[in-house]
Amino acid sequence: MPISFSMIVLNSQLIVAVADGVPNFDVARSCKLDVAATTGLSVDQSIKSCVNDEQKAKRQLAGQWSKFPAPSRASCVSQESIGGTPSYVSLLTCLQMGQWAR
Repeated sequence: MPISFSMIVLNSQLIVAVADGVPNFDVARSCKLDVAATTGLSVDQSIKSCVNDEQKAKRQLAGQWSKFPAPSRASCVSQESIGGTPSYVSLLTCLQMGQWAR
């Protein structure tokens, strides 16, 4: 199936936009959905812990974002949008694994 020129242009613009800065995820929503699927700690403790982890990972990403190659950033952000509950912790892990693989 041939790829049209317009598809290439559209996709390249999406990659550039995604790779320019750390994306904004709704961590409260993601954490609530994740905690709903688990047991153990009380819901409030689990959500608070999840949000704290996500905020810490976002700060770490903000400080290191430009050090990751643009193709890796675009690929990892794209992967995070697949599952429906994006995570800064997962995004950071994806980017770090990309560095280790080189």
